[in-house]
Amino acid sequence: MLDRGFREARMVTHQQLAAATRIGMLTRERDTASACAQALHELAEVLPVDAATLLAIDPITGSHVQVAGIGYTAVASEALAAEFVSTPWYANVVRQPLPPSIAEDAEDTADGGQRFRNGWFYAERVRPAGFRDALTGALRQHGRLVGLITLSVEGPDRYDSEARHLLASVLPALGALADPTARTGDLYDLPADADASLVTAEGTIDLPGRSHALALDDHEFASLVAAFMGSEGLRLRFLWPVGRRWYRMVLRRCTTGSPRERQAVLVSGTPTELPYGLSPRELEVLTRAARGQTNQAIAQALFLSPRTVHSHIEHLLRKTGCASRAEATALCVRDGLLRPTSDDVEHFAETGAFTGRGARSRR
Repeated sequence: MLDRGFREARMVTHQQLAAATRIGMLTRERDTASACAQALHELAEVLPVDAATLLAIDPITGSHVQVAGIGYTAVASEALAAEFVSTPWYANVVRQPLPPSIAEDAEDTADGGQRFRNGWFYAERVRPAGFRDALTGALRQHGRLVGLITLSVEGPDRYDSEARHLLASVLPALGALADPTARTGDLYDLPADADASLVTAEGTIDLPGRSHALALDDHEFASLVAAFMGSEGLRLRFLWPVGRRWYRMVLRRCTTGSPRERQAVLVSGTPTELPYGLSPRELEVLTRAARGQTNQAIAQALFLSPRTVHSHIEHLLRKTGCASRAEATALCVRDGLLRPTSDDVEHFAETGAFTGRGARSRR
């Protein structure tokens, strides 16, 4: 929705309304990097812009990362942001409902200090770069601060109240575009009751509107995820116990978004009952059978007798309605009826298009 003050402003043009609408529609795009770049160009069509930068806050490190820019290199923009957030003027940007501009910097800073135009950041960073006016807005998503946008221009006093209202009207859309976690669940069509988290090399990121993936608190499960991250797998489907409940888990290597997002693994889990009335032990036996292990090898791995393993195989065949061990293992792989360990990842992880046929054979 457009900011109310912007809608009621008397100087709004049809071109500005159209640009704001197009920016809002960009939130539907899957290619967020291109959408962010397009959003900046849309703003440059209706506002004076000699340079612009759209920055996202890295949820792991807290640093600002440029996701799109006009006239700003990523290195320069991120270095400036790192300095700017340490100034009292950053607090003004975060607390004001309208993005403050240098031209209308009439309010005191949050700590009662000097105006931005008279401060060191303007004198040492903005003015030497050739900019006399700038407009900065804070980006939020679900109440979280997720980034910044700054528009800069060489001429003085170019960003008036109308410009501030226009930028304010598209801040929600820009926040949705910049937030690296905002639409991950939507992109992969997660069930409504699924918990989900993104796992990166640096740590775990919980997703807006989703509960933390509880299985990640299990050390054995975390080891399995680490093995998946180190593999060539794109998806792994299986069953996992969390407390007294079972979850249908899916690990997906992210294949869209920024380079950082594409290095992450989406972990999602949906509460379920064990299919076909299988017992936890029968599920373990079925998983090892799907690996091609003999009854003797399964017995040694699970500290059972070969006779007990044979009984488990008979029971799971009857429960699943399968006529043979081969049919049962095919069902196991096809439907993700697995209770794998980290050693099983290379065998069961899907490495090609998700056709529903299970993992690529490694036999």
